[in-house]
Amino acid sequence: MARSTIVRTMHDVGLAAWFGGSLMGAVGLNGAAGVVSDADERLPVATAGWARWAPLQAAAIGSHLLGGAVVLYRNRGRAAHQEGVRANTTAKLVVTGAALAATAWSGALGAKAAAVGRVPARTGVKPLPETPAEARTVLGQLRTVQWMLPALTGVLLALTAQQGEQQKASEVSRGLARTAADRVLHR
Repeated sequence: MARSTIVRTMHDVGLAAWFGGSLMGAVGLNGAAGVVSDADERLPVATAGWARWAPLQAAAIGSHLLGGAVVLYRNRGRAAHQEGVRANTTAKLVVTGAALAATAWSGALGAKAAAVGRVPARTGVKPLPETPAEARTVLGQLRTVQWMLPALTGVLLALTAQQGEQQKASEVSRGLARTAADRVLHR
């Protein structure tokens, strides 16, 4: 089987950027907006930072998805026949779908936040008592989704690590043997 170094790198670096960018934005960017002295500028500063990151985030996600698709295609036999690999792959696909949905939701909320414009805010996602109701709703949803993204992509990192362990020769042999034994016993 051909080496997959380039596509694995695309998969892993894309996922690392997706996770790291989301975590840095939640902790750093949204929090740092709170030190802007004019409360009416905090939300625009945070949305401007996210807008600058969005094209790189999209490229990272695309790299992750393309790399993952090629890796899965090249490992389709192992995914179908090695015990545990199919469950891990299914879990990764489900979590990836959830992370993509959360990313799209975050982007839509970010566009709403940018459209709100200058309103008083405590940080990039925390309202002040005088923040208008519409902006409060958007900020509350952003505050939720900002933690969903690093949580979901963190799970993807853990599942990717598990897949790496499943590729050890001893794991492949044991997994294929268990699958074969299950098929013989359950005929």
